[in-house]
Amino acid sequence: MKKLYIMAAAAIAVAACAHKNDTDLKEKVDSYAVVEVSSPLYDALSENDKKIVAIFREAADIMDGLFWKQTFGDKSLIEALPEGDAKAYAMINYGAWDHLDDNKPFLEGYGPKPLGCQYYPQDMTAEEFAAYEDPDKLSLYTVIRRDENGALKTVWYRDEYKEEIEKVCGLLEQAAALTENEGLRNYLIERVKAFRTDDYLASDLAWMDMKDCNMDLVIGPIENYDDKLYEAKAAYECFILLKDEKRSSNLAKYVGLLPELQKALPCAPEYKTFVPGTSSDLNVYDAIYYAGDCNAGSKTIAINLPNDERVHAAKGTRRLQLYNSMMAKFNKIMMPIGEVLMAPEQLQYLSADAFFWNVTFHEVAHGLGVKQTVNGKGSVDAAMGSEKTTWEEAKADILGLFMVSRLIDMGEITDITKEESVATFIAGIVRSVRFGFASSHGKANMMCYNFMEDFGAFTRNADGKYVIDFAKAAEAVDAWASLILETQATGNLEFAQKYSSENASIRESLASDIEKVNGAGIPRDIVFKWIW
Repeated sequence: MKKLYIMAAAAIAVAACAHKNDTDLKEKVDSYAVVEVSSPLYDALSENDKKIVAIFREAADIMDGLFWKQTFGDKSLIEALPEGDAKAYAMINYGAWDHLDDNKPFLEGYGPKPLGCQYYPQDMTAEEFAAYEDPDKLSLYTVIRRDENGALKTVWYRDEYKEEIEKVCGLLEQAAALTENEGLRNYLIERVKAFRTDDYLASDLAWMDMKDCNMDLVIGPIENYDDKLYEAKAAYECFILLKDEKRSSNLAKYVGLLPELQKALPCAPEYKTFVPGTSSDLNVYDAIYYAGDCNAGSKTIAINLPNDERVHAAKGTRRLQLYNSMMAKFNKIMMPIGEVLMAPEQLQYLSADAFFWNVTFHEVAHGLGVKQTVNGKGSVDAAMGSEKTTWEEAKADILGLFMVSRLIDMGEITDITKEESVATFIAGIVRSVRFGFASSHGKANMMCYNFMEDFGAFTRNADGKYVIDFAKAAEAVDAWASLILETQATGNLEFAQKYSSENASIRESLASDIEKVNGAGIPRDIVFKWIW
């Protein structure tokens, strides 16, 4: 207790000069627009379902606490800070490092964020880890600790976080007893087993079978982006979602069109022999709670899970579009960006509906394209090595736009025009690159932006405003998609590395555009205020 008190007191003392420039900190807090979150779908729930959702929220808050332990450590050090911008920004970022500024520290007294967060000993060397022989050391669901002799040891999540895990299991068992939906009940029961065994396959398969429920719970250790050391450890998170039955039913037909869209891809025939499955889900939800990893920094607006390739082979994936979160980002960020950067006569093409379709088919596009190289280099992922994620995100970006345009031509999407889809896509790239380009997503956005500009898809008028040439934009979409698919299909890692090093950058003209957007006080992302 004495040690904890001293550490907390030290944090309070540090907070007195929490940042070299208090104005900068206020601007950082203001760069997140506060969005009040509720949903008419919640109001329509039965009283029994509302009880279940309340239980889910208790479980989500435990996930939130576990993520604090994983990514930062002792949350009480942040909670002990005096009220103000330093504490507010630390709560948004789950610690002292800025998610929207390449994890640079913004609180005095903190150095660079440890690459391995709290998943590994802070003093562990790469050589020590390489010499440590344990088949489970790179499991998604283990942490590395030191034993009483100082040697490395592997500890399963179920043991490292036993107290919290048991509380979550008890809550999920309560919810399983209450629900009248068989699919949800089975998933919750299997998820309890998964938490207690660190084997998530059966629960992921059960989640895939949960087809007819009006609510959803994405909970557990899922993504491994937080581990920058080995990208091996899964971070805890939770989404509580309510299904929009009407919008979901409107999307159902598109899954069946995937084989036809695959055949239409703008590339050589030998690069599109893969046949995408048609059993995957494509549904729309309102998100009513985020916790843990998904709530840190920028907010997720679409989900494509599970990540387990064994599930992909057996049942595919589920793609969940978070409609209210998308609309919040469009209204708070996308439209204001367009008003600053786009020529007045083209502002009419910025569309919330187009933003929805573009994001939706970005997720769908991950299931198209090339999975195995055509020249004996094995899987695309293996052949592309360090570039695999960047080029996969680039593929999803541009094939998503390609599919939306194609479906408009086919008369399958009727509420937007191709001009709206393209204009909203370009404004969306500017929105995304404000997050920086250190991540794979950021590099993909920059390569796409620079390719389209070089192709003449858009220019700037005398006032510096964007003017889109829609004919050239259509050609650019096909050309960029073709280049990506050829690079993946041939596993051309050397070319991919050279191309991204030369083109995944913010040029002077775009930097000036971003400065205009920032100067207009447009938020970079959103932070939620839950009002249910």
